[in-house]
Amino acid sequence: MPRAELLNRRVLVVARRDYLSRVRTPAFWITTVILPLLMGSWLVLPSLIMSKSRGGLRLAVVDETGRVAPELEKRVASGAKTGAEGEGGPQVNLTLHVEPAAPDPATQKKELDRRVVADEIDAWLWISPKVFDDNQVEYHGRTLSNIITLERVERLLTSIVREQRLTAAGYDASQIEKLVKGVDLAKTQVTEKGSKKGGGFADLFVAIGLFMILYMTIIIYGQMVMNGVLEEKANRVVEVIASTTTPEQLMAGKLLGICGVALTQIGVWLTSAAVLTGPAMAARLAPQGTNLPTLSPAVIAHFVALFLLGFLFYSSWYALIGAAFNSPQEAQQLASIGVFFVIVPWMVFMPVLNDPDSTMAVVFSLIPMFTPMIMMLRIAVKMPPAWQLAVAYTLMILADLGMVWLCARVYRVGILMYGKKPSLSEIWRWTKYA
Repeated sequence: MPRAELLNRRVLVVARRDYLSRVRTPAFWITTVILPLLMGSWLVLPSLIMSKSRGGLRLAVVDETGRVAPELEKRVASGAKTGAEGEGGPQVNLTLHVEPAAPDPATQKKELDRRVVADEIDAWLWISPKVFDDNQVEYHGRTLSNIITLERVERLLTSIVREQRLTAAGYDASQIEKLVKGVDLAKTQVTEKGSKKGGGFADLFVAIGLFMILYMTIIIYGQMVMNGVLEEKANRVVEVIASTTTPEQLMAGKLLGICGVALTQIGVWLTSAAVLTGPAMAARLAPQGTNLPTLSPAVIAHFVALFLLGFLFYSSWYALIGAAFNSPQEAQQLASIGVFFVIVPWMVFMPVLNDPDSTMAVVFSLIPMFTPMIMMLRIAVKMPPAWQLAVAYTLMILADLGMVWLCARVYRVGILMYGKKPSLSEIWRWTKYA
């Protein structure tokens, strides 16, 4: 058997061992399946809940002005949505009990409180003539946590009281409403494939989702490499494996196997995302008019490429740490450096998302340590120019080659080193010994 083929087989044997030992665990499949289920819930449930939501409230109304309650009854009876200045929202299912004001307000209010406690009504409103001056309406209810319903009631009362004021001042309330009505942006995205209306929130969802998946997988699987090396060193398994393979083959096999685990999980997630956001599924699950995020082949290709480059860079760093030290406690200091470089993109997350072509966004996306996440964020929001992609990928590949070279030299010496915790100067000397 040719030597090259034998070396490749040894690498694949190590990779197969690391791959199967992880994908066969229940924890792997539980986490792999849970995320698509949560993703589907995030996509569908909020829209369904908001579209079907109707806050119920049995409300007694005492109107000393005699002008607000009739209009309130009329709007509730007509099924008008409660929203000031044309704002929409869940329709509040109000059951009104309009009652005349008694000669003794204090006694009447105590009686209304008693009816609330007895569950005859949920709440009561007391509208005094001062409402047109101080904008205050007294509300007593069994609970004050129904903030969505209360907000809609407030907006409805605001609209009615405002119209009453304008009418009393001699103005045409409907005409004034038209004159002061707010402006809405009819958003249309311009792409090479044509214009696309809406979709702003959907595109934002894609960008954040891909950014978070890269963050989680690079951190989790990078540290998985480190913990795997440390565990094998502690159990002296590495000595047995090293008797048949070289340290370089062992390192390559471990990186390849754990990368396969990560790609398996990511593949399940991306497939689930493509199915959930597909036209057929969207028509069944999403309410009409809801814009679901879409994953284009170009975005998926960039995502996989950036993951592979980012995984190779950070997992090599973590493999180096695992080979150099004897326990997770010893490795913690250097391991935190890798975590810091992965956390930095979170610090510039919002500015990049808001302006993906800014100088800051371009610079950060070209720094190899930050390229995977920052460039993915830019691609998901707006495809960068080709030259920026070429420069980013070139720099990332060069950084990966440098990190793999450094890791291989430390790995070759450190994998069989036991005893005291090495200093940084000792680890640097190992690169020269190798």
